[in-house]
Amino acid sequence: MNKLTKNQIDHTTENSSSRYFWIWRWHFYAGLFVAPFLMLLAATGLAMILFAHTEGKDGERIFVPIQSIVQPLSQQAQAAINAIDKENATVAQYISPRSADSVAVFRVNDGAGKANMVAIDPYTAQVVHIYPRNQNNYHLMDSIHSDILLGKTGDYLLETAASLTILMILTGVYLWWFSRQRRVSKMLTTGKLGCGRSFWRGWHGVLGTYTSLMLLLFCLSGLAWAGVWGGKVVQAWSQFPAGKWGVAPNPTSTVPVHGDLNDGKTKEIPWVLELTPMPVSGSTLGEKGIAPNLPISLETVDRFVREKGFTGRYQIYLPKGDTGVWTINQDSMSYDSPNPTADRTMHIDRYSGNVLADIRFADYNWFGQFMAVSIAFHMGTMGWWSVALNVVFCLAIIYLCVSAYVLWWKRRPRGMGLCPPAQGRVLPNWKVATIILSVVALIFPTAAVAIMVFALLDWILISRVAVLRKWLK
Repeated sequence: MNKLTKNQIDHTTENSSSRYFWIWRWHFYAGLFVAPFLMLLAATGLAMILFAHTEGKDGERIFVPIQSIVQPLSQQAQAAINAIDKENATVAQYISPRSADSVAVFRVNDGAGKANMVAIDPYTAQVVHIYPRNQNNYHLMDSIHSDILLGKTGDYLLETAASLTILMILTGVYLWWFSRQRRVSKMLTTGKLGCGRSFWRGWHGVLGTYTSLMLLLFCLSGLAWAGVWGGKVVQAWSQFPAGKWGVAPNPTSTVPVHGDLNDGKTKEIPWVLELTPMPVSGSTLGEKGIAPNLPISLETVDRFVREKGFTGRYQIYLPKGDTGVWTINQDSMSYDSPNPTADRTMHIDRYSGNVLADIRFADYNWFGQFMAVSIAFHMGTMGWWSVALNVVFCLAIIYLCVSAYVLWWKRRPRGMGLCPPAQGRVLPNWKVATIILSVVALIFPTAAVAIMVFALLDWILISRVAVLRKWLK
């Protein structure tokens, strides 16, 4: 009886050890794949924060002496057009000064498909600076951060990395909780730090615990912008209902959507509105707006929206085409304001001057509100405290990735092989962990594809080729 019991215990321990190794191995290989991407995202994120607060996202952080009289907006716009010196140049967007000592910025299209940003001194209507749109240091870092300059391929790779990062977070927290004797209090401290591997492991574990929730939030908000999970899954059912201004809920591809206002890679329109159809001018819809006796121009639209509560930095998009509308947007995602709950988008009919829609944070659905807040938090646009927190977070992510490689190097097996053997530990509640990981994998399509590919390679190739099995098992 005693012997049978001992054999049973040995068998249970052996199975538990193999399960521990199975979860540890998935954590290891997920980390091996995502670490370079995470370091790249953290580094470009730091750079974006730096450039956003020095140069400005749209080059708007240029300062001018404050004077008593502001020149008419029509005069400022004409100066911007004249600066481009093209016969068909037109103003497509106006960005109001962030503060009394800041420049106004106009996006001017030259008629040949090229857009330039023109910074104007609002007190003198003189040109301060001219630069190509979306080509400054901030936008370079943003392009790398978005798709590593590889277009849809890069977007897919980053989406896969973010999806696998979620799996890595869950497995990492589980294994750390297990190694800390299943006590949350011990997870929050490094414990006794020794030299070498013990030092790196202690800080890797405790920083992973503290950053896990924030990293999970960053992954979710980033994934919601990705091509597959974001564009095909959550964004499609999270869009704002456009029926209130008479646009069909299921528009054809010819109907413009809010995302068209982005006019490039850079996101300027709130996430929840990107796929929502635009209202159209020329109808009898809308509420009383600009007085009928006034001409509808950039000047009168700007004056009206200021009367309606728009202050500081906001953006006015001029109508596109005969049915286009005036769109006024102010949101934290575009560095307009530090408060995501104050997001606001207004549409004005170009003919009647009626307000077709005045969309505020309270009008978003719950996921749209989550995205508005999480994106602002993700980008560090909620004030200096969020900037400081993002800087610390990015540095912590870089340390976690570097320390992961150091830890592997210090415990790597002698001879051939990437993965160290299991340590003969008993793994509690492994079924719950497996179910959670499986569900998460199924939620994110690119992660599911990656896991299936790895599993097939493991089953078909690695387990059958002795050299590979020695390296990877």
